[in-house]
Amino acid sequence: MIPVDDAGTMVVNRHSVADALSFHGVTKRFGSFAALSDVTVAFRRGEVHCLLGENGAGKSTLCNLAFGIHQADAGEIRLDGAPFRPSGPGDSLKAGIAMVHQHFSLVDDMSVVDNLILGQARGIAWRRAFAAKLEELTTRYGLALKPFARVGDLSIGERQCVEIVKCLIRQPRILILDEPTAVLLPDEIKGLLEVVRRVAVEGCAVILVTHKLAEIRDVADRVTVVRQGRVAAQSQTPGQDIEALVRAMIQRPLEALDPAMAMSLGISAGSEVKRRAARIGPRGPDALQIDAVTVKDATGVVRLDEVTLTIQPGEIVGIVGVEGNGQSELGAVLAGTCPPSAGRIIVGDLDLTGRPPQAFSAAGMGVVPEDRHAVGAITGMTLTENLFLDRSRVPTRFGLLRRRVMREAALTMMAQFDVRASGPDVAFGSLSGGNQQKAVLAREMTRPGLKVLLAAQPTRGLDVGAVEAVYGLIRAASERGVAILLISSELDEVLAIANRVAVLYRGRIVGECRGEPGQRERIGALMAGHSA
Repeated sequence: MIPVDDAGTMVVNRHSVADALSFHGVTKRFGSFAALSDVTVAFRRGEVHCLLGENGAGKSTLCNLAFGIHQADAGEIRLDGAPFRPSGPGDSLKAGIAMVHQHFSLVDDMSVVDNLILGQARGIAWRRAFAAKLEELTTRYGLALKPFARVGDLSIGERQCVEIVKCLIRQPRILILDEPTAVLLPDEIKGLLEVVRRVAVEGCAVILVTHKLAEIRDVADRVTVVRQGRVAAQSQTPGQDIEALVRAMIQRPLEALDPAMAMSLGISAGSEVKRRAARIGPRGPDALQIDAVTVKDATGVVRLDEVTLTIQPGEIVGIVGVEGNGQSELGAVLAGTCPPSAGRIIVGDLDLTGRPPQAFSAAGMGVVPEDRHAVGAITGMTLTENLFLDRSRVPTRFGLLRRRVMREAALTMMAQFDVRASGPDVAFGSLSGGNQQKAVLAREMTRPGLKVLLAAQPTRGLDVGAVEAVYGLIRAASERGVAILLISSELDEVLAIANRVAVLYRGRIVGECRGEPGQRERIGALMAGHSA
């Protein structure tokens, strides 16, 4: 157990290791909102220091202060013991601080080595010199990158490696990694963490922002939990203190944590783990039939190749795979926004092949898209307006919107789905990621005659508490008899909640199995294109 001070904050004894980067009483405000309040934390050479916390806790703000994107309003940052106040990322890069951001910043049409040169070479681009540096780094850290390969042809894992090499080629003293494993295969995650460990062993201070507790167990030397802009807990033995760290992050007993969510996190909760969301009875009529669906893009490339899948009422079926293997196309077909080149889509007893999105909605198909900002919502509109984006549900009188009725219904949905906002009239874009996702779920799950729910990447970018809430809503829908198709890159979450799991690889379903933790290795192999 981690010691606790009088204020209720877990603390650890300080090592006699020189601090590479330290924050002392740092505060950062955005208007009246305090993103960080009196934060004191140190990052040391030769260590992997993980930052853990819910969305909006202040982790990214802390990293952005170190990288010069923001400046502190109070307190002091020290680099190797000397005051450090970068005015921008350029100052931090010159000082030896490099950062791998959560979203890729690569140019797909350029080669790996040309991406490395961007922003680092002036005048003549010394491609051969950079290629030699790249080969030295890939050998040194056990990476597999070809200098002149086109970035657009690389796998997601290889692209992440390019992002890391872009930082390592600068020989940084401090390396910041923001959710670097979010879209990687299990084996790729293992390989990346091995690289992180080697970088730290060579004397670099590594700051790793992650939501994945397995990564903390595998690689963290120390962990700091950030909650509501403050340091809530720290541990120098994180592998032993996982449950205490989670408790500090979510501020409630682990016994209250959803059992399936606890299983996906790798912690114990309660005396009995009821892992699957639905109890499927004898086989009956299918709620959804995907029959030999093929999709070709505008250039004739096959994106989905004769995909066949059926789902019963109340069943949760997970679709997993490395991003770019047909998941987006499958979601678009089931939303009615991408007609298949061949095959059929049947909801209940209605053949909806080639029909518009309105027909899918009328047949009882609810869709939670993978990009809630681009497709699932209009961030500049109010929460109420987003809850009524489906025109067939908008209450009108004499052709005019009944805004009072809409507002009352929105308040009811906010209470039912725990959408936390100051009111239904706030801009949708002002909500946290978790509350935005719960609002989209509220809209789709209250659709009249709901038979099938497509949930694509429903927990992407969400913290533990929001993930638990989202899966609680999905489970509740399945228990009402709604068939769920869950498309997710979070394998542990899918295994914790799905009845069945199907693996997509290069547009084809290459394997299917029961949703249980013992299948993880087999599924990981299928995701990588290996037969299991």
